[in-house]
Amino acid sequence: MAHTKARGPRSGGERRKAILRRRLTTLMAPVLACGCLAIPGAGADDIDRLIAEMDEASRHAAALNEEVKGLEVEVEAKQHDMDSAKGRAHDAKVRADEALAAENNYRSEINKIAASKYRGTVKNPAVATLGASNPQNALDRAAYLATLSRDAEAVAESLSNATAQAAREHDEATRAAAAAEFQRNELNHTLDRLRKESDELHQRTEDIVRQVEALDAVSRARWESKNGPIAADLAGVVGSESGMAAVGAAMSKLGSPYGWGSAGPSAFDCSGLMVWAYQQQGKSIPRTSQAQMAGGIPVSRGELQPGDIVGYYPGATHVGMYIGNGQLVHASDYGIPVQVVPVDSMPWYGAVRY
Repeated sequence: MAHTKARGPRSGGERRKAILRRRLTTLMAPVLACGCLAIPGAGADDIDRLIAEMDEASRHAAALNEEVKGLEVEVEAKQHDMDSAKGRAHDAKVRADEALAAENNYRSEINKIAASKYRGTVKNPAVATLGASNPQNALDRAAYLATLSRDAEAVAESLSNATAQAAREHDEATRAAAAAEFQRNELNHTLDRLRKESDELHQRTEDIVRQVEALDAVSRARWESKNGPIAADLAGVVGSESGMAAVGAAMSKLGSPYGWGSAGPSAFDCSGLMVWAYQQQGKSIPRTSQAQMAGGIPVSRGELQPGDIVGYYPGATHVGMYIGNGQLVHASDYGIPVQVVPVDSMPWYGAVRY
């Protein structure tokens, strides 16, 4: 008889993902049921309501996509940690083996000296003074032999300490490598589960794509303008060299299509546009919207400067770039090209500077 293993309590992240999946399923149901948004006889209110539902479904799909990307980055980092730890463990093992070999070789020489003394082939300090040309020469010989004995003991002790230290370093590095591998495997397990969920997400995003592509001209225009796009006005805008360079790069992609998980050069998701814009000036920033919000220097709404990254919605599931004069450039949703909107057109989460 098969037994089903009971599942332990879910972590906060797992509960959040489960809620997100249920919410996404609920949100997609009315959208997918309509067939398309160009419904004959449908009123403007009906179209706006369906667009709003599709908008929320798309945002939740994008949020799950950001989580998948974030976990992939974590797995890659843990793989690097594990490889580095294993490399350190290997190097420490080599040092430990070399130290032990040196200690054993030296002790072997000491044992030979001890054995020869036992057989009487090496004179003790007193006997060694015989044949000296004068009393001072005899004293020098005795002192020399005593020094050799003390030096041998000191070297042996030093080698023993080095061997013990190398062994400790090897043990520590081995434990670190094992811990890193365990963490990597745990993340891989979570990533495998999330990727299975993302297969379902892929189907849902394809549904969103079909819905957008089925829009008639009027409804498509409403979809593309749902965030209130405006013509960019950069008159009088000044900022840091780095910030203005990032703005220039992002603005060069106005009109580019949205793509889930894309970071250029021809299509972008929200965080991908930020990454690409900063890459053009040789600067690397985190890949996901949440990581971007966590990685920069926090700035307030009143401190915004061109090039700052602004996060939106609970959990920072969307980002855009402030370009000055109260404006933001961003990649928002499928079917909507990269565009400029008012910085306050979406629920504020926070802002950071790189």
